[in-house]
Amino acid sequence: MSGGAERRTRAQRQQLLRVRGRSVAWAPPLLLLVAIAVIDSNTSGEFRVISWIVLVPGIAAAICGVRGTAVLAALALVTYIEVDAAWPHQDQTGLPDFILVAVGGALATTACAVRVREERRALHMRDVADTTRRTVLRPMPTPWAGLDHAAAYLAADSEARVGGDFYDIQPGPHGTRVLLGDVQGKGLPAVDAAAALLGTFRESAYHEASLAVVAERLEVRMRRQRQYVADLGEEPARGVERFATAVLVGFPPPGAAGDGYIEVVNFGHEPPLVAGPSGVRPLPPGDGLPLGFGGLAGPSSDVPPVHRVPFAPDETLLLVTDGVTEARDAEGVFFPLHERVALAVSVDPGTAHPGHLVELVREGTLRHSTGHLVDDTTIFAVRPVPPVHQVRPARPARE
Repeated sequence: MSGGAERRTRAQRQQLLRVRGRSVAWAPPLLLLVAIAVIDSNTSGEFRVISWIVLVPGIAAAICGVRGTAVLAALALVTYIEVDAAWPHQDQTGLPDFILVAVGGALATTACAVRVREERRALHMRDVADTTRRTVLRPMPTPWAGLDHAAAYLAADSEARVGGDFYDIQPGPHGTRVLLGDVQGKGLPAVDAAAALLGTFRESAYHEASLAVVAERLEVRMRRQRQYVADLGEEPARGVERFATAVLVGFPPPGAAGDGYIEVVNFGHEPPLVAGPSGVRPLPPGDGLPLGFGGLAGPSSDVPPVHRVPFAPDETLLLVTDGVTEARDAEGVFFPLHERVALAVSVDPGTAHPGHLVELVREGTLRHSTGHLVDDTTIFAVRPVPPVHQVRPARPARE
C-alpha cells in the first residue's frame, strides 16, 4: 500500500476526531488515563481502580494508529507503576495487575496493527472497485451532446460498489444515442459483459446511421461475449446463459427531419417513462428479447423493432433498471414508480428536470425498501438542452 493510501486511511478513520485539521484521536484515551489515575489516588485502599487503566490502550487501538496505541500503552504501564508505588505496600495491587496492564497494552497494540492493515486492504479494494466502476460507467460532461442528464447508481452489495448495470451517452454525426441496461447475474462476470456491451455501443453508435444496426451490433456482441465466457469454462451454472436487458434510444441531430421524435429499441427491459408538463407516460413495452437471445423467436427476429415515438423538447426521458421497479416494502409491495413520478410532476412540473427526477426516484426507492436493495439499482434521466444553453463553437478571431 502506498503512503498516499495510508494517509487516506488515517484521514477516514479520524475524520470525526479532528480539530482545525489536526487529529485529536489520542485525546479520549489520554483523558481516560488521567481520570483513572486521579480517581485511584483519591480513593481508599479497599477500592482501587488503577487496574482499569488497561482500558486505555484498548480504546486507543480502536481510534488511533499503531504508533499512538503503542505510546499510550507504554504511558499506561508507566502511570500504573507510579500510581501504585505511591500507595502503602499493603494496599498495592502488585504484580498480577502489572502483568494485566502490560499484556493488555501489548495485545491492544497488536490488535491495532491488524485493524490498520485491514483498513488499508479495504481501502485498496475500494479504490479498485471505484476505478472499475469509473471505467465502465465513465464520467460524462453536463450537458453533453445536446442532452442534460443525471444518474444515480446504487449497488445491492455496498462493499462491491459496482455491478452489471450500465448506461452511457454517445454523440455522433447521426445524432445522440443513449443506452441503459442490466446484465443478468452479479460480480465481475456481469461487469465484464457490461463493459463489452458499452465498448460496442460507443463505437457503433458513433459510426452507424441506423439505430437498428446499432441494436444488431449489440446483439452480436452479447452472443460473442457469452461464447467467450463459455470457452473459458466460466459460465455461472450449467444450462444458464448470460443475457442483458437494455433500452437503446436515438435522439436526432438538431434541425434534422426527425426532430420532435426519438427512436427506441427495447431489449426486454422495463419501458422508460417520459415526464413533462403534459404529464407522465410510458414508452412502448419491451416487445423484444433480451440481448443474447435474438433469433430464438425466428430467423427474422434477431433484434427488436425500432419504435419512433413523439418527444417534446421540454420532456425528460427516465430510464431505470429493475432494482427500482422490483424494490419491495415490508409487505412485499413493489415500488409504484409511475404513480410516484406522476404525482410529483403534477404537483411541481420542475420535478421533471433530470437532476430532480433522479433524486426523487432514488430517495423514493430507498425509502420504500427501507434501504434493503435486492438488486443493483440505476436511475438515468436525459433531456434535450434548449438551444440557447447549448455550447457553441467559438468563432475564429478576425485578422
